[in-house]
Amino acid sequence: MNAALATPNLAEVNADLGRDAPALVRWALRLGQRAIVTTNFRPFEAVILHMVTRVQPDVPVVWMDNGYATEATYRFADEVSQQLKLNLQIYLPRRSRAHREAVEGPAPALDDPRHAAFTEEVKLEPFARALRETAPKVWFTALRATDTAVRAAMEPVSINPDGLIKVAPLLHWSSKDLHEYCQAHGLPNNFDYVDPTKAQDNRECGLHLTH
Repeated sequence: MNAALATPNLAEVNADLGRDAPALVRWALRLGQRAIVTTNFRPFEAVILHMVTRVQPDVPVVWMDNGYATEATYRFADEVSQQLKLNLQIYLPRRSRAHREAVEGPAPALDDPRHAAFTEEVKLEPFARALRETAPKVWFTALRATDTAVRAAMEPVSINPDGLIKVAPLLHWSSKDLHEYCQAHGLPNNFDYVDPTKAQDNRECGLHLTH
């Protein structure tokens, strides 16, 4: 591990670059360490994918496909992947949705005691597997402060419990900012999106609490 990665001055980086997303992306990639971008192809995801891949086109793009995405989301994933020539790496649960539902029925509601195990199976375990297999040192995510109270308290760059440098270049961006970026760069978008592990838009699924 190089010195820049071992002792990054996070306070300085956040102060200097925390509101300059493209510069923050360039800084993180100049560390020269293996990076990944995670995506769920929710609204405005094309922004982070474009911003990172225009600097490093072959960066692995990790998608935990839980099997419950809408048809529009799957079409959007294909469109963005083709347009940006993404190095997409898809991580699936150990069981297919058809298998799971044949045995246990539809995805459990938030107040169902089985919901935590469901989230672990379709999102957390696949992500842990992705981290083991891709072995990144830098993780780009499209988190935004307006998403949840937990995210509002985050900094654009942090070191997570795994020791990863977690970079959220768009943390302070508004929907207007994201829309204008999509327009300026001819990027598609998708608003027909659901996440059964979150159940509510302002709720954490657990991934960013654990990682």
